[in-house]
Amino acid sequence: MNTFLRILRDLLSALTGPSRPTSRPGGAGRPGAPGKPSGGSRPGETPSPGQSGPAATRGVDPRRVGSVTMTYAPSRDGDADPGEIVWTWVPFEENDGRGKDRPVLVVARLQGSDVLAIALTSKPHAGQSDFVPIGAGPWDSQGRPSWANLDRVFRLRPGGMRREASGLDRKTFEQVTAALSKRYGWR
Repeated sequence: MNTFLRILRDLLSALTGPSRPTSRPGGAGRPGAPGKPSGGSRPGETPSPGQSGPAATRGVDPRRVGSVTMTYAPSRDGDADPGEIVWTWVPFEENDGRGKDRPVLVVARLQGSDVLAIALTSKPHAGQSDFVPIGAGPWDSQGRPSWANLDRVFRLRPGGMRREASGLDRKTFEQVTAALSKRYGWR
């Protein structure tokens, strides 16, 4: 998209507000809730944790992250820990400034307090090598099975997490980390 059209789209978006609401039940209209509009905060709403500022969740190139050590260490302590599924704002793949609040699986701790996480989806992806099935759990209010998307890797910073959803069982976590190790050379 050329610069003029991008500026025009951004101007229209600023004047009219987000145009693509999500349809998750029970959360619409609450800041940081899963049902909030996918384009970001409405005027007067507080941005979702991870959406902007120093705690913003950022996509990373998994092949350029460097040395990654994945260790199962969930701890219900309010911090994002490897083996936990947490909610944060995740940018859309188009990387155009839009995104939505969604669950991610924390797979490794980085230097300092940052962690690496991969996106989860409830859209079926059976048999696709980029996705690892993790089953259903309390991170999805509708009880749908989920898949870990090996290609969507994020750096999650302290303050960028909205809430801990649950810990993933060790066996399933190890299936995901084995696939990540095979794909990216992480250990």
